[in-house]
Amino acid sequence: MEKTLSVIPLGGVEEIGLNMTVFEYENDIIIVDAGLMFPEEDMLGVDFVIPDFSYIIENKDKVRGIVLTHGHEDHTGALPFLLKEIDAPIYGTPLTLGLVKEKLREHSLERAELISVKPRDVINLGVFSVEFVRVTHSIVDGVGLGIDTPLGKIVHTGDFKLDPTPVDGQLMDFHKFSEYGEKGTLLLLSDSTNSEKGGFTFSEKEVRRAFEDIFSTAKGRIIIATFASNIHRIQQAIDVAVKFGRKVILCGKSIVSNAQIALDLGYLQIPRETWLKLEDLKNLEDREVVIITTGSQGEPMSVLSRIATDEHKHIKAKDGDTVILSAKMIPGNERSIGRIINHLFKRGANVIYEKVSEIHVSGHASKEELKLMLNMVRPKYFMPVHGEYRHLVYHLNLAEKVGIPKENVFILENGERLEISEGGAKKNGKVSSGRIFIDGKGVGDVEAMVLRDRKRLGHDGIVLVLIAIEKLAGKVVSGPDIITRGFVFEDASPELINDLNILVSDTLNGLDREIMSDSSLIKAKIRSVLKKYLRNTMQKTPMIVPIIFEV
Repeated sequence: MEKTLSVIPLGGVEEIGLNMTVFEYENDIIIVDAGLMFPEEDMLGVDFVIPDFSYIIENKDKVRGIVLTHGHEDHTGALPFLLKEIDAPIYGTPLTLGLVKEKLREHSLERAELISVKPRDVINLGVFSVEFVRVTHSIVDGVGLGIDTPLGKIVHTGDFKLDPTPVDGQLMDFHKFSEYGEKGTLLLLSDSTNSEKGGFTFSEKEVRRAFEDIFSTAKGRIIIATFASNIHRIQQAIDVAVKFGRKVILCGKSIVSNAQIALDLGYLQIPRETWLKLEDLKNLEDREVVIITTGSQGEPMSVLSRIATDEHKHIKAKDGDTVILSAKMIPGNERSIGRIINHLFKRGANVIYEKVSEIHVSGHASKEELKLMLNMVRPKYFMPVHGEYRHLVYHLNLAEKVGIPKENVFILENGERLEISEGGAKKNGKVSSGRIFIDGKGVGDVEAMVLRDRKRLGHDGIVLVLIAIEKLAGKVVSGPDIITRGFVFEDASPELINDLNILVSDTLNGLDREIMSDSSLIKAKIRSVLKKYLRNTMQKTPMIVPIIFEV
């Protein structure tokens, strides 16, 4: 039989986040990234989402290793859950592993095998060999991958942009990507996040100019909210604070932890006298203060959210403060971010955010950079990844413009298998895939039905019907008592509650003794009668929960 190479995305090709791809050849599997996704608006009560690992668990004896492109949670956040199911070494650059190690410690997985690599290193994993290639992104230590397989070279860009002036001076390895193109690339997987956006993505150093303009005019405290993993952004804020003679206070568990990891590894430089503790704030003049914190996405319990609503113990927003939201508004978060901005303005702060100032640049390549990557690597086959479906289609269009035949470009859905052999490439079936919802400590116990119930409760509320029945006699001995939550205010709606009581009583009186001895039949009848009545009279469909006490 003809030997085939399979490429299977388990996440990241129908959404932003959940990035995870399986590469399989006979008895060897390698996994690239294992990311999570933060919940969408309709995922009520869900903390975050991870990919369905079923296929990997079924084939765990084939897994030779997990390779990480960088430290963002949409590429590493599912690792603790994956490592509870399989045992495999994890390869990544020092900062990536530093961030991962902290996350694994929270899940009591300190024994995981973490193997540090650097750009241009090559590792062997079964029939695969993987070379790490430096790329520039919005986090330090990002890499792309050159994967040698028995059928040819696969190039995976990871998340990238072409930044000619990176903050740390570490340029993307253009030479290596060009070398792959010259020697011949079988398949390219490339970041599609910004495939809708024309031109080139601005350099990270553009943010420094915006910071300098703001610092030069700010009279009071400056509060900067950004992603805890954006070490480059934190470094630039520190550098500008030093330039303007201000002290820096890092506030928030994740940002302090990440900064300390980056500092220990040499990726962050902070003068000893510049980094102060939160308790030092009371000894500083407002014009001396820069607070760097989290909460740029409006997270309810974040430091910035608590500052905005006067719930933080040590920091209260006040007149004269300048607050900078140095991050892109993630779709779905606009309302919560807007709420925080309004709270801050009410307290006299001046708020600067992406729509009114250039205080954020993307970490992802725009159209011209994506075309340049395609031209450098010159793949035979192309598979756009890391984006919603429209992003993948836009990337397909770019590939056609640089001369890749449309029949050689494959847009896959999560779980679809791309099979490549000597005779060509084709889609060939699907493996188990999907989304697993994480709610508190529960993994996978929130199904679609649970989410539907939560939406229903949030929309129309709940009606509880309490009844005590003497089972042997088949008679009601107490009730019915009607309790509602999120439906109507009982004290203000006595007539409706009375009508429901009468309706349930009449229904029970009309049931024969056989039905009255079966609580499940009684519940079904009450549910049916009340549902029909409330839908016809109020156009509402609350959740109806009869509770039968048998005495």
